[in-house]
Amino acid sequence: MKKLDLSYLCGTIGSLCGFPVRLYEGDKLVFKVDHSGLKYDPMVSFQEDLFALTEHVGTYITPRYYFYGVVRSDEVRLIMGPTRQLPATEQQLRELAFMSNVPSDDTNDFIQAMRSLVPMPLESLQQILCTMNYVINGEKLSLGDIALNEPAEKQISPAPQKAHNEQAVYEESHTTLAIEQTLMNMIRKGDTDALKTWIASAPAVHAGPMAQEHLRQYKNTFVVTTTLAARSAIRGGMNVEEALSTSDLLIRNCEALQDVQSILRLQINMLLTYTEQVERLREGIQPTPLAIDVSAWVQRHLSEPIDTENLAQELHYSRPHLSRKFKEETGMTLTDFILTKKSEEAARLLAYTDKSLIAISNYLGFSSQSHFARVFKKYAGMTPSEYRSQ
Repeated sequence: MKKLDLSYLCGTIGSLCGFPVRLYEGDKLVFKVDHSGLKYDPMVSFQEDLFALTEHVGTYITPRYYFYGVVRSDEVRLIMGPTRQLPATEQQLRELAFMSNVPSDDTNDFIQAMRSLVPMPLESLQQILCTMNYVINGEKLSLGDIALNEPAEKQISPAPQKAHNEQAVYEESHTTLAIEQTLMNMIRKGDTDALKTWIASAPAVHAGPMAQEHLRQYKNTFVVTTTLAARSAIRGGMNVEEALSTSDLLIRNCEALQDVQSILRLQINMLLTYTEQVERLREGIQPTPLAIDVSAWVQRHLSEPIDTENLAQELHYSRPHLSRKFKEETGMTLTDFILTKKSEEAARLLAYTDKSLIAISNYLGFSSQSHFARVFKKYAGMTPSEYRSQ
C-alpha cells in the first residue's frame, strides 16, 4: 500500500477516534494527526518500549493506565494513543507533563489538551488495531488473538525478590474466612512487611470450585481476590479511581495468561501492589481516618503549591480546626507533613531521573529554586545537589 493511502487512513482514524495517530517508516516519523493540540507528545517517554513490540498488533499500558496501540509491518509502524478508559486526575496529568519534559509555563495547556482526548476502553482500541492490521497486513485477528504485552504486566508492580512455594499456597479447596480477613487487613493497613512474611510461610489457601476447567478456576479466584483487595485498599485510603483502574488492568492481564504459575505470580504481585500503595499513603503518620484523608489529598496535589485552606475545605473543616486536630492525632503540623512528602518525592526524582533541579522545583509547586533548596535541606538534611551527587 502506498504511503499516501496510509496517511489518508491514519488521518481518518485519528479524526474518528479523537487521539493522535502516527505513521513511521523505520524510525522516521512521516505522518501524524492530532486534533488535541498537544504541543508535547507524551508518547516520547514510552517510544523505546513501543518500538520494541514485535508482533503485527500490540498494546502497551503505561504506569498511569494510558493505552497505546501499535500496528506494524516490515515497512511501516502505526502508533495510536494515548487514550484511557477513565479520566486522569490533575496530579496524574501534571506528573505526565513533568515526565514528558513539558515546560512549567506550558503545563496547563498540556493538561487541557490531554483532557480533550477521547476516552476509550482497551477492547475498543484493540478492535481498531485489528481493523488497521487487516488493511496493512491482510491478516484477520480477533480480540482473543491479542495478548497484553509483557512490559505492561511488569509495570504493575516489581516482582517479589524471592521465589515462594506458590503452588503450596494455592490449592483447590475452600479458603478459610480467617485467612481472607488476614490478607485484607494487611492491605487495608498497608502492612507490606507482614504480607511478605505471610507469603514466605503461608498456610494453604484454598478456593472452592468456581469453574469446571482448571485454568478458569485459577482466573476466577484471581478476579475475586483482586476485587476484595481493591475494596480493602480503598478503605485504607487509596484513591477510588486508581484502585479500580488497577483492578481492571490486573484482571485483563490475568485473562491473557495461559499457565497457572503466571497467574499465581501475578496474584502475589497484586497483593503487594495494593498493600504498598496504602503503605505509601500512611507512611510517617498515625493511621487515623483524618490522617489517611490528609495523606491521600497530599498525594493527589503533590505538584501544586501548598494550600491548606483548600485542603480544609475539601475535608469539611475550618483551617484552624483541621490544623489543630491533625497535630493532635499525628504529632506533626500540616505544613511539616506536606513539605516532608514533597521532599520525599523530590528525593525520588533526584535519585531515579535526570530531571534538572529547576524542573523538579517547578513540578513540585515551589515558588522558586531557592525555596525548594531550603525546604529540601531542612527535611532531607542536605541540599538537592548534595543528595543527587550521593
